Order: sequence, then structure tokens, then C-alpha cells
Amino acid sequence: MTARTELMAIAAEQDGYVTLDDARALGIAARDLQQLAYRGKIMREATGVYRFEEFPVTRAASFRFAVLWTGRPEAALSHDTALSLLELSDINPPKTHVTVGVGERIRRAGGVGIVVHNEDLASKDLGWWEGIRCVKPYTAIRQAIDTHVPFQLVNQAIGEARARGSITDAEQVTLRSRLEGER
Repeated sequence: MTARTELMAIAAEQDGYVTLDDARALGIAARDLQQLAYRGKIMREATGVYRFEEFPVTRAASFRFAVLWTGRPEAALSHDTALSLLELSDINPPKTHVTVGVGERIRRAGGVGIVVHNEDLASKDLGWWEGIRCVKPYTAIRQAIDTHVPFQLVNQAIGEARARGSITDAEQVTLRSRLEGER
């Protein structure tokens, strides 16, 4: 099996993307990945992130790219982005918000339009959106409050999350109290 074929199997699960870490896990050297890009068999999207053009660009692709671009396995979609993707409010963030662990510094090129936040997230804070790690509703709303998302959008998110049963009554009270404290 060729390196390209092995990488393509991973790309099929990642909206067409593969990373240098994916290649290394398969025993494929960085220079082999670079050669594939040089020959036009794969496109270099950013430092350590490559894309197979054979895969269609989906709605999830740019969000998958943002998480992979960080190079951190714990990275998750968060803040305004999570509120939007989880359809909790009418927010339309102009940038993609991603959270990585405290103390993690991202020093890579190619992250245009990506805002990186630092927070150590517990497993109870994390879920999935379209197969991409994403914070759960409670955490997204708490983050939105902490980053001063407009009151009406956060209030809408709290109401929607409670109506769906995504947060408990106690969590709703905690979030509303926190929101009022920020006002």
C-alpha cells in the first residue's frame, strides 16, 4: 500500500485532511508527505496540515481544519463557534473559535480566521459536532459569557439549551446568574 493510499484512508474520516502527526503515526516520514505535496498529489493547507482535493468541501471542513491546524489532539471547537454550530443562538461568528489546554502555545502559520483560547476542558465539557470535538452547550454558553458575547445572544442560547434539555434547571440558574453578573 502506498503512503498516499494510507493517508487517504485517514482523510476520508477527516473531511479530506491529514496532518503530519497522522503520517508519523503510519510510519510515513515528513519528507514523503512534502514530496506528495510537491508533486501535486496532496495540497499543503498550512503548517502540518494537508488536504486531498478528491474529497468534497463540506460545511464541516473549515471547522475540521481549525481543530487540526492547532496540532493539539485535545483541541475543540468552542465559544461563539460552538453556540452557532449547536444552533443555540443566532450568533454568526466571523472567526472560528478553538480551545486548547492552558499553557499550549500555537506557533504555526496558516491559522487565518482562527481564534485560539486556552482552557483545560474536562471530559464532561466535551462532545462532538459532525465528528469534530466540540464543547457541550453548558460550556459554550459559559465561555460566551466570559468573553462578553452580547447579552441577548447568550440569553437566547440559555433558553434554547434549556428547552432542548441540553442543560439542567440548576445549570440554567447558574448561567443566568453569571450572565447577570457580567451585565
